[in-house]
This record gives sequence, C-alpha cells and structure tokens, in this order.
Amino acid sequence: MSSRSEPEDLGVIMSERRRLINLAYRLLGSLTDAEDVVQETYARWYAMSPQQQEAVGNPGAWLMKVAGRICLDQLGSARVRRESYVGEWIPEPLPDRSEWLGGRPGGGGPPDPADRVTLDESVNMAFLVMLESMTPAERVAFILHDVFRYPFGEVAEIVGRTPAACRQLASSARRRVGAAQAPTVPTAQHADVVRNFKVAWAAQDIEALVGLLDPAVTATGDGGGIVNAQLHPSRGRELVANSIAGFMRSTPGLTLMERTVNGQPGLIAERDGVIATVLAFDVADGLITNIWAVLNPEKLRPWTDG
Repeated sequence: MSSRSEPEDLGVIMSERRRLINLAYRLLGSLTDAEDVVQETYARWYAMSPQQQEAVGNPGAWLMKVAGRICLDQLGSARVRRESYVGEWIPEPLPDRSEWLGGRPGGGGPPDPADRVTLDESVNMAFLVMLESMTPAERVAFILHDVFRYPFGEVAEIVGRTPAACRQLASSARRRVGAAQAPTVPTAQHADVVRNFKVAWAAQDIEALVGLLDPAVTATGDGGGIVNAQLHPSRGRELVANSIAGFMRSTPGLTLMERTVNGQPGLIAERDGVIATVLAFDVADGLITNIWAVLNPEKLRPWTDG
C-alpha cells in the first residue's frame, strides 16, 4: 500500500512547476517551448503506474532530470530550426508582471507562465543571447550547475556524460560567459540611459541618439519573417541611430513606454493599443552597446495575452 496520499503527491509534484519553467526557459530561451517541456515532463510522470511513482525517492529531482533531458533534445533540434528561421533569432522577452494591474493586462485572465519565471541576471537578454553560442551540452551543464547548483554527478545523469566531462563543459561555458560579460551596471544608471534613448528616439534627435550609443553598438531585430525587420544586425552608432529613427518614421503612431524586460530596464513600442516591439538593452560605461528588438508577434504572447 502506498505511504503517500494522492493529494499530498499532487501537491509535491505541482509545486515543482515554477522550478521546471525556470530551468526550461533558461535552457531554451522560449517561454512557449518551456511550457511544452513542462507539460511533456508531467505527462511522463502521470504515464507511470502508482507503483513506479512510489519507487521514485525524490519526485522533484526526477522531474528536473526529465525536463533537463527533454531540453537537451530540444536544443539539438532548435539549432536545425533556427538555420531556416527568417532573419535573426532573439530569445523570447519576458515582462515583469508587477508592472501590470493585478499581474495581468487589464487585471484578469488566467495565470501566465511568465509569472513563474524568476527574473535575475541569468535571464537578462545579454546572458540569454550569449548562451546561444554554446553547444547544447555546455548550456545544460552550465545552467544546471552554475545557476541551479546541481552537483556534477546529477548533471552527468541528465547530459549523459561523466561528471568529469560535465565539469569541463561547465568550465568551457564559464569562460565564454567571462569573456562576453560586461561589468554590471546599476539598475538606476541603466534606466537613465534607456529613458534618454526613449526621449531622443521619440524626438527623432539623431545627434542625441548617436551620443547615447557606443561606437561599436549592435542592433538586432527579430521579425521571424512575420513582420518586417532587418535580416542582419546593424553595427556602428551612426547606422544604428539612423536605422532606429527610420523605424519610427516608417511606423507612424508609435507610443514608447518604459518597461522591465527580462529583469532590466527596457522599452516597448505600442501602436493602436497593440505592442509592436519589445526592446532590451545592454549598457556599459553609460552607453548602449547592444539593442535587441523583438517584433515577431509569436514571441510577444506574454506581453499581449489578456
């Protein structure tokens, strides 16, 4: 006879949902794909017999292991899909739900998985974009060990390699992070730069925009072939400033608003009450070094679902 009651089991299993979403989003860079992974993970749990479930000593660890393996498989296939993606692929941006009345636009509607993603430095846009340069095994080993503090013995079970090999994978990933990561900028300073950018952009002040951009700034747009976006990144402050200003001119009626994007100050551009793009920024030494503009409406679901 089972020693655990069904309601107790259900509570334990469902309490892991937040952690599973957090893991899958960091690994895949897509809230939609993360939700699919979590659903598949739970489907595999409930496909087991009660006896098989009872034999699992730590259901939470089992769920994380299964989700990690599913993500590892997804990362391999995602690389193939992204080769055929129209234009640049940017991770799906996340809002800070505290900025919405009642946690949802309009204050109603069912809970969104974005509510369950912890917004910290491991989900800022620069970090997620940098993760895209890693191999799937590097990414999984690094996120599980360095972000979720899993020991390499458990990481090895998920990645399918030895603990020593996983240690090397995480070390390689850590070097990539160290080489790409700029010094942390205080949130207030980051917000000031973004606010000044918004004012200059709305005023079509090219000189002011140029003054806010690093000489080597890069601007990347993601329209996914659904809406118009530059197929390749723009580089250099004059080119980026003129490109940004041109977007405003070609899309009349835009309203710019400050919002938190993946835990950092960012902007949204709204037209006729519909969010047209979400912009994330990387800032260093008081200048913008990277701009990521997500225009693909399929990636703006957490911002637009009401």
